[in-house]
Amino acid sequence: MQDSDPVTNLNRTSLLVGLLAGVTAAFLSLGANTPSAFAIVLYAASALPVLIAGLGWGNAAAILAVAFAGAICSLVVSPLFALLILAVTLVPAAWLSHLANLGRPAEEIGGPAGALAWYPLADILTQLAVLVNIGMIIVGTVIGYDGSASERMIDMIADTLRERDPLATPDPAALDQMKALFTLMLPLVQGAIWVLMLFAAYYVASRIVQTSARNLRPREDMPSALRMNRYAIFIFLAGLAMTFAGGMAAIIGALLCGTFGAGFLIAGFAAFHFRTRGKSWRLPVLWLAYLSVVLFTVPIIFFLVSGLVDTRRAIALSPAGSPSKETD
Repeated sequence: MQDSDPVTNLNRTSLLVGLLAGVTAAFLSLGANTPSAFAIVLYAASALPVLIAGLGWGNAAAILAVAFAGAICSLVVSPLFALLILAVTLVPAAWLSHLANLGRPAEEIGGPAGALAWYPLADILTQLAVLVNIGMIIVGTVIGYDGSASERMIDMIADTLRERDPLATPDPAALDQMKALFTLMLPLVQGAIWVLMLFAAYYVASRIVQTSARNLRPREDMPSALRMNRYAIFIFLAGLAMTFAGGMAAIIGALLCGTFGAGFLIAGFAAFHFRTRGKSWRLPVLWLAYLSVVLFTVPIIFFLVSGLVDTRRAIALSPAGSPSKETD
C-alpha cells in the first residue's frame, strides 16, 4: 500500500500543525507526570493531538509532533521519561494515523475502478494491540519490572491488615496464590486499559478531523467494520498458554491476553451495536450492557467471546480523489 496523502514534502502548514501538536502532547504528558487520579487519562489524551495532526495533515506533521513532544519531555523531565512516553503513547499514535491514511486503487484487490481501498480497521486494531505490547515490554525492561513490585504491594496490604487486626493473619499459601495472581493481573489490566484508551483517542481524533473536513479516510460504519484480524486469535491463545509457564514468560503472556483481549472486547461491542441496529429496544439495552461491564466483570466475557467468534477484514472504499462521508 502507498500513502494516499498527496502532500509528500514538508510544508509550512504541516510544520506548524506538527509543532503545535507536539507542544500540546508534551504538556498533557507532563501534566500526567504529577500524582493524580486522572494521570492515566492525561497520558492517553497526549496521543490525541498526534493523531489529529497525522490524520488531517499527514505523516510529516505526526512525525514532527512526536519528535517535538519527545524533545520537550526529555528537556523538562528526563530522557527516560521521554522514552517511556514515546514507546507507549506517541509513537503508536503516529503509526495509527499512518495506517489510517493508507489507501490503494480498489482494482488491485478486485474492487471497482475509480475507487480507493483503505487499510482495514481490523488490521489497525490488531496492530494497536501489537504496538501496546511492544511499548509495555520496553517500559518493563527499562524499569526492570519482574513481578516483585506487585508482590511487595501484596505484602504491604497484608502488613496493614495485621496492624489493624493482629488476628487477621493471612494464610501463607493463600498469600502466595494472591501474589501470583496479582503479578499476572497487573500487566493484563494495564495492557487492556491502554488499548481501550488509545483506540478511544483514535476514534475521537478521527471524528474531529472529519468534522473539519480534513480527513482523507472515509467515515466508516464501525459497528459492521470494526473487528479483529482472525490471526490475532492465535496470538491471544499463545498468550493464554504462556501464563501457565511461570516467570517472565507468564507476565508477557498476561500482557498479550490483556492487549489482544481488549481488541476482541472492542470488536465484540461493535458487533453488539451492529446486531441491535434497528431494534426499538436498542438504546436501553446498550446502556444496560455498558453499565453491566462497568459494575461487574462477568459480562465482559460475553463481549470478548463475541469478538473472538466474529473476525473479518472489512475494507472501506471511497471515490478516488476525495473521501466519502458515510454515516456511522
